[in-house]
Amino acid sequence: MSTQITDAFVEQYSSNVTMLAQQMGSRLRSSVDVENVRGKNAFFDQIGVTAAVARTTRHGDTPRVNTPHSRRRVSLADFEWADLVDDLDKVRMLVDPTSSYAKAAAAAMNRSIDDIVIAAMNADAATGVAGGTTTALPSTSKFATAQQADGLTLAKLLAAKHFFDAGDVDPSIKRYIVCGAKQIQDLLNTTEIKNSDFNTVKALAQGDINSFLGFEFIMSNRLAFDGTHADDRLCFAYTQDAVKLAIGADVKAKISERDDKSYATQVYYSMALGATRMEESKVFQIPCDE
Repeated sequence: MSTQITDAFVEQYSSNVTMLAQQMGSRLRSSVDVENVRGKNAFFDQIGVTAAVARTTRHGDTPRVNTPHSRRRVSLADFEWADLVDDLDKVRMLVDPTSSYAKAAAAAMNRSIDDIVIAAMNADAATGVAGGTTTALPSTSKFATAQQADGLTLAKLLAAKHFFDAGDVDPSIKRYIVCGAKQIQDLLNTTEIKNSDFNTVKALAQGDINSFLGFEFIMSNRLAFDGTHADDRLCFAYTQDAVKLAIGADVKAKISERDDKSYATQVYYSMALGATRMEESKVFQIPCDE
């Protein structure tokens, strides 16, 4: 056999570009109230609780009830993503990566939407006539800190359910739990869960169902950890109308040739949006130790 046969060996390359593991779509956008807006800031008016007045005399004066009004402000933020594909790079590759760049850009935008929604649940909300006042998520909207050393337990889910029920939150409004993969595992390992509940949670973990105790579960690995207790991931129970996602410009894509960059192909994505918590009684923070 020729000793120079190794010169004829070839290298094989894939003609496809594989996307590495990453969250591709937004998991929270469909679980909040979405509204298209125009302008730098958007304001959303609210009406509070009133009470009926008992009628004590015949032909008396018509009572006047003062209806409480409040307002929340959302400030829009701009997001961009861009990368270049040089024409000479395409010559050196077996595949044009432009479409894969577009997929990566869209996924990045969708993850940013989730980040905005999650941040709004816990952040101070801009309130008042011009949004100059801030309203924090109160301690009453957070699970008892004395028990936060546990993971996601049945007791915490029951506490969230009681929080909404005791606050007269309309049961017809969809309720959600957003938590991480570890919290689903916590539920499966919770010893006090009865057999029927265990089967429900097992089906939840396997993706066969996505609801438990009236909550629809959303798994997200983008939830932040508590700044005070670094091992506690902040999960949330919330209702469909608890967060307002204001979209000034939805995700927009442009793939074009850049003559100022040696005629490279530019993949460009952009969007403008913001979010705010609309009501503190519709968001319940659940710290879960990991």
